Amino acid sequence: MRSVSGVGRVAALGAVIAAIALVAILLFGGGGGGSYSVRARFQNAGQLVKGNPVQTGGVPIGSVQSISITDDGQAEIKMKIDNDHAPLPRGVRATIRQFSQSGIANRYIDLQMPPNGSGKLPDGGEIGVDQTTTSVDLDELFNTLDPATRKNLQAFFRNQARQFHDRGEQANAGFQYLNPALATSSRLFSELSRDTPVLERFLVDSSRLVTTIAERRDDLAGLIGNLNTTTRALGDQKAALAESIGRLPPFMRRANTTFVNLRAALNDVDPLVDASKPVAKRLGPFLHQARAFAADARPTVRDLSVTIRRRGRRNDLVELLRSLPPLADIAVESKHRRYSPGRHPVDVGDTRGAFQESAKALPEGATEFSIARPYSTDFLGWFDDFSTTGGGFDALGAMGRGHISFAENFHGGPPRKFQYKRCPGSAEAPASDGSNVLSSEEQARLNCDESQRFVGAP
Repeated sequence: MRSVSGVGRVAALGAVIAAIALVAILLFGGGGGGSYSVRARFQNAGQLVKGNPVQTGGVPIGSVQSISITDDGQAEIKMKIDNDHAPLPRGVRATIRQFSQSGIANRYIDLQMPPNGSGKLPDGGEIGVDQTTTSVDLDELFNTLDPATRKNLQAFFRNQARQFHDRGEQANAGFQYLNPALATSSRLFSELSRDTPVLERFLVDSSRLVTTIAERRDDLAGLIGNLNTTTRALGDQKAALAESIGRLPPFMRRANTTFVNLRAALNDVDPLVDASKPVAKRLGPFLHQARAFAADARPTVRDLSVTIRRRGRRNDLVELLRSLPPLADIAVESKHRRYSPGRHPVDVGDTRGAFQESAKALPEGATEFSIARPYSTDFLGWFDDFSTTGGGFDALGAMGRGHISFAENFHGGPPRKFQYKRCPGSAEAPASDGSNVLSSEEQARLNCDESQRFVGAP
């Protein structure tokens, strides 16, 4: 029993030692996990201590394993990297940063991965000093300031403390609302830094955009100047603009109804469009010729535009149309009028316009027009002969012309005599349909005799 108890105690002690060894292996890097490490050279360690974290993109990937001084006075930092992020690519950059300004040993190393690595950094490899950056402490910054600047900076901080005096609760409440914004900004910058190549391309493209805008600064300045002029003009018309905006909702409602009806109208127009397609194909040569016509018509259109609108007063079609209202007043308006025949004004009372009076006078003059109508042929014949008959002049002086007609003789029969009451149009033979023969009422009104004709039956 004693021997068994001794063996049991030895076995229990061995199990405890094995458990301790296993825990030591797990805690201190046993089992092959996290055995990858690299060295980085900095100008100074920047208050780094052993155990400070190593991060990339805000995610911890390792820790500082040791810190030593090289022969040339630089700091050599050995970093242990987790297996999930090992090995590091060549070209990686290391920067010593700090989590906040309120602590001393709150530094960490931030690794920036290259967008296109050319290889892998082997275990125990080195990141050169040209690829590392040391953090700048506040003390170093303050040492660059002269005494007057440091004194003013101290006054600034004292005034900041005086600013929050007796207002701590309000400031704390404000900081509580500020905290979500800062946390959100932190996540935003983490997302931006996560995809570094895309961010770099964005910055490069933004730089090109700004450079292009800078090259066109004269055009941009003109655009802004013209926009300022336009905005000022709109501001000067703010009453009309407000009225237009007030009328816009009813107009849009009516336009909506119009567009709805237009949709149905377009459906009705579809058969017309389908029927016009063959014709439209044939219009191609015509439109080709019309293009040349349109090019030749440019001077005409330009001259027409000058005719319509020309600089100066009373010299274009627009101003002519503006002068028409007085003419309309004379032509169609009924009003009290005064005339000045012989430069003496005469009050004629209420009268209608000239067009209205003419419209009334024309029906009342129908009798006179009916009497003159049959003489239209003779009247136009007189105009035709007016330029050829009568006197004239030649090389010998004044001369006269005569015209002898033998139509009655050539027509047959002796010349007509004693015809003193010929009717209008009697120089022609009577038409078979009687269209040029006057009725007995017309003969009585004109005091003529239809039987006295130049030709035809007597």
